[in-house]
Amino acid sequence: MSIYAIGDLHFGTKVNKPMDIFGKMWYQHEEKISINWSKMVKAEDTVLLCGDTSWGMNIDEASSDLNIISELPGKKIFIKGNHDFWWLTISKLNKMYNNSFFLQNSCIEVENYAICGTRGWICPNDTKFTKHDNKIYQREINRLELSLKKAKEKSSGEIIVMLHYPPTNDKLERSGFIDLIEKYNVKKVIYGHLHGENSYKCGIKGNHFETNFNLVSADYLNFKLLKLE
Repeated sequence: MSIYAIGDLHFGTKVNKPMDIFGKMWYQHEEKISINWSKMVKAEDTVLLCGDTSWGMNIDEASSDLNIISELPGKKIFIKGNHDFWWLTISKLNKMYNNSFFLQNSCIEVENYAICGTRGWICPNDTKFTKHDNKIYQREINRLELSLKKAKEKSSGEIIVMLHYPPTNDKLERSGFIDLIEKYNVKKVIYGHLHGENSYKCGIKGNHFETNFNLVSADYLNFKLLKLE
């Protein structure tokens, strides 16, 4: 059994939102992802999806995208991204598919791992961080801690944290997310949200704070999945 990760699929089978306007590499990206996924992932594997899964504005528009993903190999674990406006209550989402789990204020055990996560938000920075940003930032920190507490209650396994936003600002400075990652001895963190060469360098990558960080935006991974374990 292996664990893979990818974020920012930005599927849009029912909406007119072609991603190739963001660069030629996005041309037919849905097909690229599906082909690479099918080559890499086996039925017994797990795939962690770090938000911005569908451009659908409601569940009717997003369902065709979620159906495609459901039919791909492996068990799927989703968190919410900033563009996932279709996201319903967790109880409703978790009744939709028997091979998919939607994560919010909770955790799920996968073999010897406890998978935790939340959407996250922009971290305090010198460019733009309003009172409104701080309100959401603090809320997302609280949600991550709820998830981490569940992991400690349910599992003795190593914790993997999924975020949509990176857990630091563009200067890679400490944040409330990093404080929790250290407090709960998290060894692996994955996140997405960043697109394009100028943005990639703003994301923390590699080993920092005794934790390994990976950016898993689909375009950063060249539309392949990252094998975590």
